[in-house]
Amino acid sequence: MVRKPRIEFPGALYHVITRGNQRQRIFKGPTDYQKYLQFLESYKDRYPFFLYAYVLMTNHVHLLIEMRETALSKILQGINQSYTMYFNWKYATVGHVFQGRYKAILCDRDAYLLSLVKYIHANPIRAKVVKTLGKYPWSSHHAYLGRTKTEGLVDTALVLGQFSRREGVARRRYGEFMESEEGLKREEVYSTVDQRIQGDEEFVERVFRRYGGEGVDKGRGKAYSLSQIGGVVEELYGLKMKELRSSAKTRQISFGRRVFSVMARECGYRCKEVAAYLNKDPSGVTVHARAGEELSIPIRELKKYLDQNISQ
Repeated sequence: MVRKPRIEFPGALYHVITRGNQRQRIFKGPTDYQKYLQFLESYKDRYPFFLYAYVLMTNHVHLLIEMRETALSKILQGINQSYTMYFNWKYATVGHVFQGRYKAILCDRDAYLLSLVKYIHANPIRAKVVKTLGKYPWSSHHAYLGRTKTEGLVDTALVLGQFSRREGVARRRYGEFMESEEGLKREEVYSTVDQRIQGDEEFVERVFRRYGGEGVDKGRGKAYSLSQIGGVVEELYGLKMKELRSSAKTRQISFGRRVFSVMARECGYRCKEVAAYLNKDPSGVTVHARAGEELSIPIRELKKYLDQNISQ
């Protein structure tokens, strides 16, 4: 799919992921981690923003940032360029350190703030780098426990305030929250609407209204009916609509539902309309519609077939 322009506005919360070029190591020792944090703090002073969480892994970085007045793109460009110059100077290399364009997912703060803080802080455990979070030094987890000298880099008040008004109690409850097993799965974190937004249909529509529609792919104006889309799914993938509407959950049928849902959304249909057509719960269709970039090839095939074979 064609990359969409980023939606940026004051107060927007972004889960930012920056990876090393060709997944190479971007941190080779403690000094590198410290230098990146210095650049992060420097740009936070220069262009104020809220930083709710971070984790620095050997070949990628996660940041949870809320914009204020300065555009996210300007902030990240400055941090990444500064670190690239440092890295190339230190290791006598040239070229890109980071992998092209960083990923920035616009998130519903009310629904996802705590879950994303937990997901980001738990990264070293998922990667099996450490067995306990306390053993990993390069994340903001320690700031929430009050165990770091650079606590001012991270804006902990909003998150801790959701646990208690009393700081000590809030830190203890945060620790318990991090030790609990519940949390977002990777597929949930990267399952987005319109390739760039994490939230329910109501949140997405609010964002589109606020953004004013500029640069937003609102679909093809329902250029094709749901029955036409369903017919092409049947033709290309050998699946019957009655199978997609059934309770069956085989891999092939689930794939068909996801392709149908994404294509319907591309054509301007609301999740509620798609859900009614598939006889499914709207929340399930919303998850299907967030499939994003991993379905880019089948969606291109489906669009091409529609354009070539369905009269408009």
